[in-house]
Amino acid sequence: MKLPWPSAPLLCLLPALALVPVLVVVFPALHAGGLATWGAFLLGALRPSLEPAVLNSVFHGLQVTLATALLSWALSVLIGAVLALISADVLWLSQGGSPWPGRALRVALALPRSIHELIWGLLLLQVFGLHPWVAVLAIVIPYSALVARVWRDQLDSLDRRRLIALLQGGAGAHAALLTAMAPVMAPSLFSYGGYRLECALRSATLLGVFGLGGLGTELQLSLQSLRFGEFWTALWPLVLVSVALEQLLRLWRLRRGGADRFVDQRQQLGCVVGLVVAVIGGALWMQQLFPPEVGALPLQWPPLPDRAALVAAAGELPWLSLVGDTLLLTVLAAGLAIGLPPLGLLLWHRGGGTTLQSLIWMALRLLPPPLTLLLLLLANQPSLALAALALGLQNAGVLGRLLLEGLEQQPPERRIAIEATAAPPAASWLYGSLSGQSHAYLAYAAYRSDVILRETVVVGLVGGTGLGWALIEALSSFHWAAIALLIAAFAGLTLVGEWLSERQRAHWLEGSAPRGPEVLLQS
Repeated sequence: MKLPWPSAPLLCLLPALALVPVLVVVFPALHAGGLATWGAFLLGALRPSLEPAVLNSVFHGLQVTLATALLSWALSVLIGAVLALISADVLWLSQGGSPWPGRALRVALALPRSIHELIWGLLLLQVFGLHPWVAVLAIVIPYSALVARVWRDQLDSLDRRRLIALLQGGAGAHAALLTAMAPVMAPSLFSYGGYRLECALRSATLLGVFGLGGLGTELQLSLQSLRFGEFWTALWPLVLVSVALEQLLRLWRLRRGGADRFVDQRQQLGCVVGLVVAVIGGALWMQQLFPPEVGALPLQWPPLPDRAALVAAAGELPWLSLVGDTLLLTVLAAGLAIGLPPLGLLLWHRGGGTTLQSLIWMALRLLPPPLTLLLLLLANQPSLALAALALGLQNAGVLGRLLLEGLEQQPPERRIAIEATAAPPAASWLYGSLSGQSHAYLAYAAYRSDVILRETVVVGLVGGTGLGWALIEALSSFHWAAIALLIAAFAGLTLVGEWLSERQRAHWLEGSAPRGPEVLLQS
């Protein structure tokens, strides 16, 4: 049962209370020397380094990041589309068979989807060594499973009456499925595929931060050495590429949001050909960026731990504190991410407030959480609260963008009517604008909390807390039994979180306007 409208906008603000315990820990630990370093960091934005060696290194890193993102995105979309079709009930039912093979595949895909691409990258690094293709594989594995989940859900939720009519009319199973489902599915699938390209760019940058090459490596090295001019030399191109990509996808969505929402077979074929070209072009681009001697993937399988080693490792690890820190980090970061965007707009939604906050959110979602955490550590002490702040700010950038896009689509009549009663501006915005968007926002926030649980590994590796910190410690000592147990624990937590977020999202979406997968399942 849905809550009445007056309760929903208030619930959008309630998670912002997580700011209180975070600031209680972070503010007393601030030191003046770090504040001066922050000032130098901001000044570096106006004076980026223009040395030829730095520019050449940044240009090469940018190419590696773009090629990695393009290739991994195209591969994951193609593989995910095939997996989505195979795992969909509608495919097996159209063949007149049992849907159990598709359901078995869905269960098998849950594990790779539940493990963050950073964990995949670190594991593949142990198998293949430091190789440029490791970053591509680390993104393709979880992204393919995630795309398969999203598109399979969409495929199975469609009205099947047209498919049944075609099958009863004597059409072949494959032809009937393509004719009945593809034109209706294609617009939302293409939109979601475009969002995955944005995510692939962020993931390629993140993996570079942890030493897998690209622009992220340049950002990490320059920040650790406090060379802020070089840091901004690497960051500005990433900003320009991200903004250009975001605006192109926004224009494409606006175009597809018009009357022409039907995607014919020529357009579908053109998109498939475009993905194949992207795969080939990305592979050739990657091959040109690295010398021939790194062309072959070395293979060194780690030893499988036996039962005795697993039992010993299970007794060594402080499970209660590791799991507790991970869950606390998730709750605090999710509270900041969900509550800060509506709170900021409530306090300043007039004049240039919306524009300024939009720019701030863009900057927050662009910078990977480990780099945000390193910046915060320049003026503070390591703590779980600081890690939650870094992770919460990055996800607040994602949710802030979503909230603004939703508010732009709200009709102004309700807000104007409330303003006519001489209500305060804050109340007019809260119940006139936010109330119409609050259920969709809370539905996506439930999904985003699941994403944040996966991403705790990212700041855990830097901040020394939770399962992420224990995992990197085990990897550095090649303790494979502990690695296996920690990955299993992390996957179990994320699968439970995914189940809970799905139930909560379904509750908030009950009776509200339908939202495409590009909004509700963006990551």
